[in-house]
Amino acid sequence: MKEFQLQPTNGRKSFGSKAIVREAFEVSTLFSYGTEVAQYDHQTNEMKVDAYHSTTTGTHINAFLEFYGFDKCTKKELETRYNLKG
Repeated sequence: MKEFQLQPTNGRKSFGSKAIVREAFEVSTLFSYGTEVAQYDHQTNEMKVDAYHSTTTGTHINAFLEFYGFDKCTKKELETRYNLKG
């Protein structure tokens, strides 16, 4: 398993260890503040977003999306595209 700190895409220098990506087998998982919030499947090229807890978590999710070649989303777009309950 490989683990690394996700880097911001919005001009910030870092997330200060608050956004961690764990790559295991063919899936990369984003942890925001220690909570699993998104997964990327490298084989199927599918992104799954589980939760949007705060604006900061949304920023982490967007950096994760961009890191794997997906477009950033507003909270509303995340809720619609990934069927989140808010």
